Amino acid sequence: MGLTSRAKQKTMNVDEPVVAWVTDAMQLPLNQPIHTDRYIHPRVEPELFFRLGVALTGPGVTKEDAAAAIDAVVAGVDVIDSRYHSFAFTLPDVIADNASSAGFILGPIMKPIGAVDLELEAVLVEVDGIVVDSATATAVLGHPLEAVAAAANLLGQRGLALAAGDWVLAGAMTDAVALTGGQSVSFHFSTLGSIHMAKEE
Repeated sequence: MGLTSRAKQKTMNVDEPVVAWVTDAMQLPLNQPIHTDRYIHPRVEPELFFRLGVALTGPGVTKEDAAAAIDAVVAGVDVIDSRYHSFAFTLPDVIADNASSAGFILGPIMKPIGAVDLELEAVLVEVDGIVVDSATATAVLGHPLEAVAAAANLLGQRGLALAAGDWVLAGAMTDAVALTGGQSVSFHFSTLGSIHMAKEE
């Protein structure tokens, strides 16, 4: 899911998020350097990822419906990249560019959805050992399950649905961090572990 931040929606002059696609071929290994030769100017952002235990079909899906359909949650990192200079684009541009989706990393701890307080789950963003940002999952549409519901509803408008076993990347909890130089980036979640990465020179 993209544009799940209210501030980003205001910037882009839209009032709902967008849906894009990731595949298993885009998964990157946990706690390994990012091989930047496959990207243009990658950035990374912390998210919560949700796995569907049963199908979820819109329209009309609520966050309560989403909660009932999800069987697992894990912290993750969304690797974004853009064909547009400095990530400057219009809404049609970013839709055409698959919402800048470029890769993803699954975190080390997977839990049943009922074992995580989704409103209080927080993340600290650390660059070269210095905390540069923090947020709770309420930064995502007020509640991250609203993003899962939105995914089902947006797909439902196209006659598509989320299937059992699908993952939904709910959207960025903080601003993205550019992978520049040889810096290290870490995301520390409240209960879902930490994810570390660096740009490979």
